Amino acid sequence: MDALFTRNEQLLEQTSLHFVRSIMDDILWNEARLIAIRGARGVGKTTLLLQYQKLHYGDNKNHKSLYVRLDNSYFSTHTLVDTAEQFYRQGGELLLVDEVHNAPLWAKEIKEIYDTFKHLRVVFTGSSLLHILNAQADLSRRCISYDMQGLSLREYLMLYHNIELPRFTLDRIISNPHDVAAVVRDKCRPLEHFSNYLKQGYYPFGTEGFVVYDQRVESTVDLLLNIELPQLRKVDIGNIRKLKALLAVLSTEVPMLVDTTKLATLTGIARTTVLAYLQYLHDAKLIRLLYSDDLSVKKMQKPDKILMENSNLLYALSLEKPNIGTVRETFFCNQLGYKHQVEYNKRGDFLIDHKLTFEIGGKAKDGKQVAQTENAYIASDDIDYPIGNKLPLWLFGLMY
Repeated sequence: MDALFTRNEQLLEQTSLHFVRSIMDDILWNEARLIAIRGARGVGKTTLLLQYQKLHYGDNKNHKSLYVRLDNSYFSTHTLVDTAEQFYRQGGELLLVDEVHNAPLWAKEIKEIYDTFKHLRVVFTGSSLLHILNAQADLSRRCISYDMQGLSLREYLMLYHNIELPRFTLDRIISNPHDVAAVVRDKCRPLEHFSNYLKQGYYPFGTEGFVVYDQRVESTVDLLLNIELPQLRKVDIGNIRKLKALLAVLSTEVPMLVDTTKLATLTGIARTTVLAYLQYLHDAKLIRLLYSDDLSVKKMQKPDKILMENSNLLYALSLEKPNIGTVRETFFCNQLGYKHQVEYNKRGDFLIDHKLTFEIGGKAKDGKQVAQTENAYIASDDIDYPIGNKLPLWLFGLMY
């Protein structure tokens, strides 16, 4: 136990509070004894836990809180329940458990801790692949769950350029786009930074230098494919190369109506297996599956369109320079998909929350395709100001 506290104190010393993610204010930390934070590798879950601990417990010399990782060798000879009991008996109040998916019986142990130690708060993180509410122990009545994204454009501007901007809702953006654009333009020239964000802005890896940014993204993807998918989706190790080939194809091809037969041919994967793998990659936050009617989606239904989860993955994994139209659509879906329903729409490009139609394009996009559609907008790249129903694409990076 002393070794855990020592390591925790070392990590807190290295944890900066210069930039804190917006989700810190969204999580109702004191409203539940059990909180889960899910997210893809690399989005900053560990930093979030340590920052919360440092903000509320300082250097933690009184050992009222404890941060642990379940991939620590300590847990090869100790259970999480025993650790929690010892911590609780010493006056512990808050247990922060990182990477729970590394423990096969994590859900049962978390449930036992919750049921046994009534005055201990537990916050845990896990892979985006984790089925927190459908795990082997019933946590649904006990746990508040949050999903964590990578950096928004707004957060990227704050982290790397010290440009502070407020968050804007989608309703505010479409009802008062001129006011929102003016707030941003008063602080920076957004197009100066937008293209860099699309290439190397979604993951907070740039704090360690942008020279190896793409390699960090590739390494993160490799860890997910080689470790998390076999562990949490029972993917055969022998098929990992095929999954990598599938990702390479998806990041290079211009989005189209999904042709599973073509994908099977290009990757050497059986057609019936392609659909399963696509769902795994979607759950892992590597790709985004879009349907024309999300309300009627059934398990293993063929999606209508596939995009990479974020534009940084496009640039890091594509076998050639990404198509700019694909980059724009990927950014739009990624930023809106966090809090809104995004569906494929034949009349435009996307239908948001079953009521707003968006067409995505460059500054020359004329909007003829949605001219006769109610509540239709154009999200246009390379423009600074709104023009009628044509809104700057970068505006949609200010929502979280």
